Amino acid sequence: MEELVKIMLTSGKAGLELAFYVLLPVLVIMMAIMKVIEARGILALVARIVQPVLRHFGIPGAGAFAIMQMLLVSFAAPLATLTIMEKDGTSKRQLAATLAMILTLSQANVVFPMVAVGLNLGVIMLTSIVGGLVAAASTYYLFARSIDDAGHTEAAFMPAQDTVRKTTTLNLMIVGGQEAVRVILDTIPMLILAIFLVNILKSTGAIGVLESLLAPAFRLIGFPVVAVLPLATKYLAGGTAMMGVTVNLLKDGAITVQELNRMAGFITNPCDLVGVAVLISAGQRCASVVRPAIAGVVVGVLLRGVLHLLIF
Repeated sequence: MEELVKIMLTSGKAGLELAFYVLLPVLVIMMAIMKVIEARGILALVARIVQPVLRHFGIPGAGAFAIMQMLLVSFAAPLATLTIMEKDGTSKRQLAATLAMILTLSQANVVFPMVAVGLNLGVIMLTSIVGGLVAAASTYYLFARSIDDAGHTEAAFMPAQDTVRKTTTLNLMIVGGQEAVRVILDTIPMLILAIFLVNILKSTGAIGVLESLLAPAFRLIGFPVVAVLPLATKYLAGGTAMMGVTVNLLKDGAITVQELNRMAGFITNPCDLVGVAVLISAGQRCASVVRPAIAGVVVGVLLRGVLHLLIF
């Protein structure tokens, strides 16, 4: 029992330190800036510019907005776009392609804090976009090709309301910062529980067994054996929990910055139990296309992973 209490306290301390000293300052600043950019119509302008290109990958106009939200805000931000696409008559085939793309892209709430510990931002953004587009195209032209497109209409863009446009820049930044604080506060319980679960798995030897089983395959692709821990954490507990585990491994010297960048193609995406559950909550139509979307994600994430192995 004493050992269990120690694990609880250690997990709580690690979760709070990560939330308040790593996540909070980065997200407050990023979301404050993004709130201004979105309210002034800059995001919508960029989305309109890239819309003709995205159509070739099966992504509707509003999908461009989702890309910006995922890469620059957080994994939950595209939920608003998916909700609109769910209701405005966008075809299921395009919805599947957009969902596949979102689940393959890197999530800003994980990427930007990890840049501070050595993650290569330029490479992660490049492979993210390439992998996301390949995932969308694979889903649209292959895995979701039999889905009925009857009643298809293009999803509209979401311009900022006039009342929002008239708000001062300072007020917009404050609102964005407040939203970031709420996001962080909401993630703290999940973060602590996820780290606690990982610590329990380590103390019971379950992670050690996995490391022994996967060691030959990991050595073959140049992964450290301890990569089992962040990989298992990512797909069981989500990207935020994975980040906490990975940052601790970096601090302890268990993995190097180069090894982090080699693994990044496989772990910096929201395709996990938490991410999928959040994004398909947009509606019934979105949930109904999750299988072909996941198939497309597998293609996109594998491509991203291979690119990182080749680059680093």
